[in-house]
Amino acid sequence: MNCVHCGKPLPEGSRRDRAYCDHNCRALASYYRRKAGIPPPPRWQHPALTSDNPALRSAAILARQLGEANGWSPSLVRCAMDGLTAVLEDRPAGNSVKFTEVRTRIPRHASSHRVAEVLAYLDLLEDDSASAIRSWIEARTGELPAGFAGDVRAWLLVLLDGDSRAKPRSRTCLYVYFGCVRPLLENWATTRGHLREITVADVTAALSPLRGWQRRNAIAPLRSLFRFAKKRGLIFANPTTLLKAEDIPRSLLPMTDAEVLAVQRVAVTPGQRLIVALAAVHAARATAIRRLTLDDLDLPNRRITIAGHTQRLGELPHQTLLAWLAQRRLTWPKTPNRHVLINAKTALETGPVSAEHLKRHLLHQGVYLERIRGDRVLREALTVGADPLHLALVFDLSHTTASRYAAIAQNLLDDQIEQTADDEDF
Repeated sequence: MNCVHCGKPLPEGSRRDRAYCDHNCRALASYYRRKAGIPPPPRWQHPALTSDNPALRSAAILARQLGEANGWSPSLVRCAMDGLTAVLEDRPAGNSVKFTEVRTRIPRHASSHRVAEVLAYLDLLEDDSASAIRSWIEARTGELPAGFAGDVRAWLLVLLDGDSRAKPRSRTCLYVYFGCVRPLLENWATTRGHLREITVADVTAALSPLRGWQRRNAIAPLRSLFRFAKKRGLIFANPTTLLKAEDIPRSLLPMTDAEVLAVQRVAVTPGQRLIVALAAVHAARATAIRRLTLDDLDLPNRRITIAGHTQRLGELPHQTLLAWLAQRRLTWPKTPNRHVLINAKTALETGPVSAEHLKRHLLHQGVYLERIRGDRVLREALTVGADPLHLALVFDLSHTTASRYAAIAQNLLDDQIEQTADDEDF
């Protein structure tokens, strides 16, 4: 293509909507056009908007509308139209597009998620992709010995999908269960060839080196696996029938000054500071923080609703909220997402940020929200004299959890009294 004003070839790699070779030609063309009274040329439009293919034209128009509604950038809209052109240009009207084809045919700069979103609105998307968790199950169980792989695969699929007597488990549960069971199965595979060959002695020997939470966390998936195998007739007897996990006493101490300083050094951005403030002042859980929406905030009256529990907004969360909302408004002014915490991905959608978002910004850097939350509840219990009713009302805790925190606080207070008495006697 050549420059509209001087006729020189445009530089290689230029944008498709480029008409002038440089700013000087653009300015001169605008000057002579205004001098002659010629109206400016029409703005460049993506070819898909005027395509002869009605399906592609409708998809391109819908992509532009979705971009305006969801705050997509002009570049993202153009890339989505490029992807739609790649999959719909030579396709007869009404024919659906497989999701795997979308991933393989669209250009690298186009987002398969956005293209699939447009096709789904038009009922032209056929989702033939295997779920990621199912692919993970196939890959991980395929690494097990042959005698155990099929039974463990069936067990994990039942955990994932549920059955007539059990609800589906979360993906995290599957990851944890398989991570606990895998080393035991690999150890048994040296002398055993199938689950039906595992005896009570084998289970006892495998669990004997484990202590505390490691032992407790291993018992739960083992019982689940062998219950499943017994119910499906894969084994003759369940070797974990009499297996019980002992109760582990919980202990909790207030955070030290070094821990508090470490959190302050890590939490430097407005988003990180807001997450830490909500956990440190309102004892909010990570899931409640992710699901917090703008409708849960009442800034003029200093009120906030966390997980359905309305309470007065503390000074520190109030200041961090104002700082984060200012940055949020500046970075994503047109986002349709009503959640307080958003990122570059969720700003184009309406869902909350993922749990991995919080882990990447805090947990992977050594900041444990549950530790901060527990410290807040414990300090409140120490302040009010270990009153479980007060803790349940202030932090919306269950009676069991509130009683546990109160018991820990009472033990700390008793130890402090005994230490003071010993010092006075000395």
